[in-house]
Amino acid sequence: MSSATTSTTGFDVRYRTIDLVTITTLGVAFGVIFWGWGKLYEPLSGLAVFSYPPSSALLGGVWLSAGVVGGLIVRKPGAAFATEFIAATVSVFIIGGTQWGFSVFASGFWQGLGAELIFLAFFASRLSFRRWGVVVAVLAGALAGALESFYEWSAYIPDYSMGAKLAHLGFFMLSGAVIAGVGGFALVKALARAGVLDAFPVGREQTVEV
Repeated sequence: MSSATTSTTGFDVRYRTIDLVTITTLGVAFGVIFWGWGKLYEPLSGLAVFSYPPSSALLGGVWLSAGVVGGLIVRKPGAAFATEFIAATVSVFIIGGTQWGFSVFASGFWQGLGAELIFLAFFASRLSFRRWGVVVAVLAGALAGALESFYEWSAYIPDYSMGAKLAHLGFFMLSGAVIAGVGGFALVKALARAGVLDAFPVGREQTVEV
């Protein structure tokens, strides 16, 4: 019989070394992506399609992806939050940092918390992790976008009207659902098919499906 620590749902909640290494590796990789996307953000947000300022939130989904991917792969409490926060931290300390400075820590916190709350809800619901699919990923991305938008209401866009803030919220949730949710789910499935996630449930599920 396994000596692994389990929750009241019966799922193993003990972190293995490979879980910690994977979270850290994903965090660093996404941190570099976050940093690069930050450099592209200003020129992209100035395009004509974003002439309505709140619509620039459509670009935010990239910054929500780490938590979704980390949660889908590791599937243990805290994984989504840790992956997102590590990614945000790495993006701050890369040479040159980001134009948002240390406020990125707050963004990493809220984005990671949003994704984490969805994964925790499904973890506590007694639903098998094998049922976790694109719907869970979409919900995680959307809530991460919602919490980040609420943070930005006071941090970055305090002068927006309430209508503009609500539009910003909608755009951020949409971006989170599509880019972080659908995109993150597709990335995890692609990695599983490539055989690099065989140590995780998602990799073993892929083997069963094939």
